Amino acid sequence: MLSTIAIESLKRRKTTAILTLLSITISISLLLCVDIIRTQVKTSFTRTVSGVDLIVGAPSGQLNLLLSSVFNIGTPTKGIEYKSIAALQSNKQVSWLIPLSLGDTHRGFRVVGTTNSFFDHFKYGDMQSLEMAAGSAFTQPLSTVIGADIAKSLGYKVGDKIIISHGLGSVSFNNHDDHPFTISGIVKKTGTPVDKAVYVTLQGLEEAHTGSKHSPSSMLGRKSADKANEHEHEHEHEHEHEHDEHTKEHAVYNSEAFTPESVSVVMLGLKHRVTALQLQYQINQSKKEPLMAILPGMALAELWQIMGNVESLLLGLSGLIVICALIGLATMLLATMRERYQEIAVLRTIGAGPFTLLLLIQIEAMLLTIVSAALSLGLVAGLMSALKPWLSSNYGLFLSSPLFGQSSVIIILLILGCTYLVSLFPAVAAYRRGLHAGLNANS
Repeated sequence: MLSTIAIESLKRRKTTAILTLLSITISISLLLCVDIIRTQVKTSFTRTVSGVDLIVGAPSGQLNLLLSSVFNIGTPTKGIEYKSIAALQSNKQVSWLIPLSLGDTHRGFRVVGTTNSFFDHFKYGDMQSLEMAAGSAFTQPLSTVIGADIAKSLGYKVGDKIIISHGLGSVSFNNHDDHPFTISGIVKKTGTPVDKAVYVTLQGLEEAHTGSKHSPSSMLGRKSADKANEHEHEHEHEHEHEHDEHTKEHAVYNSEAFTPESVSVVMLGLKHRVTALQLQYQINQSKKEPLMAILPGMALAELWQIMGNVESLLLGLSGLIVICALIGLATMLLATMRERYQEIAVLRTIGAGPFTLLLLIQIEAMLLTIVSAALSLGLVAGLMSALKPWLSSNYGLFLSSPLFGQSSVIIILLILGCTYLVSLFPAVAAYRRGLHAGLNANS
């Protein structure tokens, strides 16, 4: 009965009630959005690289190795000799290997020397593979693949030539002008550090540093290419269509055939992830060459703890906004109390006690908050579903189900509890008014 009276009372003050409802709905929605983004950003951050089981480099600290290899930040570690790379590649537990050579830049963007295995095996987010927005992976020793942000900011397209510079400074006086790289592909936007990196072949990078254009590996590649051309020439009149397909097949550059003297970092994918800790221990205890192996997931979680104060600050600010909205609710109920003197008098006349009036005011406040919470849940769910593709492609934020977890339930319960406390002020005012009305009636 009290709920029915409370609903009818709110209908009589429809305009004020709707404005208050909107205010609380927006505030709760904001708080829920911050909570969802906070938890999802943490999850996406720890999955910046999700297909790599181990990262191996020279001993330099877990975070330094992570920052230099995954985020292209900081100073790269000293190189790993090729014999160590070969030993890792021949390990029975290793499924694939991605070598990375760091230390160069292009107009302020980091240059990473690697092989086509990077584009085949590197994954991010929900185990998503890298895709090309245009072009393809490396097609020749002086090929380069650039990230989406670089292509957009510098206006590059497939076929353009770029010059890389030695060193990590934004300005370099040691440019490799004699070895321009041709853009063979542009990686589709990922929202990860891949978007801001220039990827070149290990062979092309070594040629740029040594000034050599005829290394044994390149000669071997050239002989293979000549042999392929001869084979194609023999069949060009007989099988014209097959010839075109064969040409395309042999146009792919085998970047893995080149063996560098050393690389900065190696990313490993294992046949069975359960062996990651065992292999990490073996690598860290290796006496042939000092090496350090880290688990990317654990390193990313450790890095997130350092930045955890930011999410707490955002959550705190959103909480203050909700409290302000609830104070507005209490103000609305207090402001309308003068208009409700006649209503309170009628209720007292028909037998409603002061405590009943107190409950009535609290029920009104709780009804407004419950409806606002329900609207907020629906609004946030719809908004996140609509923005999911945009968030993943532009910011690397991959929303995973369920959106509303335990923290969302706690937030709603806390808001209802705060509503109860805040509504005590107008409820006590109604209680006193009911007592006053009762005393006047008795006198």
